[in-house]
Amino acid sequence: MSEEIHTGSCLCGRIRLRISGPMRAVVACHCGQCRKQTGHYYAATNAPDGAIEIEGREHLKWFQSSEEAKRGFCAECGSALLWKHDKDDFTSILAGCLDKPTGLRLEKHIFVADKGDYYDITDGLPQS
Repeated sequence: MSEEIHTGSCLCGRIRLRISGPMRAVVACHCGQCRKQTGHYYAATNAPDGAIEIEGREHLKWFQSSEEAKRGFCAECGSALLWKHDKDDFTSILAGCLDKPTGLRLEKHIFVADKGDYYDITDGLPQS
């Protein structure tokens, strides 16, 4: 049996991701920070830190968005790519940067009280 491999990149291609092994189902975060960074909600999976290889790391910039978490993006094209809590041994990866087919599915919505007022969540998935 072969190992599950996923790949992805930023818009300009200067940063390439290679993720070995399974990833968590996608979670949609509707908090104000995620909406401000991406222009909509944040849809992310995650993987153990040791399973993520980053090519073009010199183009990856980190923004400390709170006391305990940071957000990774491409310094060239601005693509939002990663989210990392300082105490976790895994990193969230924006699902939109992954190459198809991902095999992933959206599993739930979080921080829905902060969601934008211009859309409704109607997919029937759990919300918190």
